[in-house]
Amino acid sequence: MSHFDVLIVGGGPAGSSAAWHCAQAGLEVCVLDRAAFPRAKPCAEYVSPEGSRILHAMGALDTLETQAAQLNGMVVHAPSGGRIHGEFVARHGFRGFRDRGLGIRREVLDTVLLDCARAAGVQVMERAKVDALTVDRAGTVTGVKTNGHTINARLVIGADGLRSVVSRRLGLARQSRVMRRVALVAHFRDVRDVGTLGEMHVTRNGYVGLARVNEGLVNVALVVPARASVSMRGDAAGYLDAWLRAHPQLAPRFAGATRETPVRATGPFASRATRPWAPGVMLTGDAADFFDPFTGEGIYSALRGGELLAPFAHEAVQAASRTRQLDAFRGYEQARVRQFGGKWRVEKLVGLAVAFPPVLDYAAHVLSRDRDLADLLIGVTGDFVPPSAILRPGTLLRLLGLAPGHRSPSNIS
Repeated sequence: MSHFDVLIVGGGPAGSSAAWHCAQAGLEVCVLDRAAFPRAKPCAEYVSPEGSRILHAMGALDTLETQAAQLNGMVVHAPSGGRIHGEFVARHGFRGFRDRGLGIRREVLDTVLLDCARAAGVQVMERAKVDALTVDRAGTVTGVKTNGHTINARLVIGADGLRSVVSRRLGLARQSRVMRRVALVAHFRDVRDVGTLGEMHVTRNGYVGLARVNEGLVNVALVVPARASVSMRGDAAGYLDAWLRAHPQLAPRFAGATRETPVRATGPFASRATRPWAPGVMLTGDAADFFDPFTGEGIYSALRGGELLAPFAHEAVQAASRTRQLDAFRGYEQARVRQFGGKWRVEKLVGLAVAFPPVLDYAAHVLSRDRDLADLLIGVTGDFVPPSAILRPGTLLRLLGLAPGHRSPSNIS
């Protein structure tokens, strides 16, 4: 039987970030993951400009930048054919830690981050499937059972993704009944005309994201309503290929392309834990919440969530009483709301626009004539422009086309 201050379930970006930051706080940390690394993971594989700040702090950025594609911004194609074009370097005056986002394979990202955690003194156990949580008589989680062994910890952190074992075993997991979507992700080579902007193509039956990643590949992530999972069952690759061929703006670009990796499915999305803690447990990353992949929030939220969690984890581990420990958990919940609450509201606004094509068509009509506003919105998705910049009444009026923009169409590149 082993014992640690902190036991983290999940070795992805959320788990590695939490592990590294907890180790920096002086805690003895162990990470468990059911996989062996490197391992593939269905993901848009986008790290925002501000995400690079945390990668730099962990000592991972220099290595990752040599293996990543650089992304200058985003262009969204609405169902009507309208375009929303925004870039990270813009006139709004906000700057991220880097001027570009990164497109990086998860096999590379996750392995580098886990190695950074190891270098910080974290013990990592791969191929360690969590079978159960252990709980004391007071109802506090005290550890996990994995591969026939019990590992005890003062604090367990669930960083094990959308289908979190930790969250489900505690009855915290909740799925939204509206706007439920699933995704298919693969990598293609020789897709035509893919530049330095990430692309989102929204149609009336889903949307697809395209972005360059390392090794000359393009990440293709198709997101469709969850009901489509019945049609793709047994032939996800055929479904993805047929979907791309059925859309005239995309079919010619994939005519000479070659799919280089298997098509992997993930979802459904729109999940959130009822709260990000239980006695003896904290949740972070997708295990705590994930609304929709459109804004590419997953990796940054995972990295930032691990960073945010560490001081509260230290407080909980050092607490002299159950009451003090619960105070640390509640403090963590409040800090998450302060950190992510504005972004959650922006995500929901974007999700509503994507779900209702006429709304997105109108937004594209407005934003194609107000490039400054488009840049501001893309900066929010890049995590370096505060969500309040978009949620101000005057800015919302501009989004509704009820107030004038600040750059004429002739200045749009």
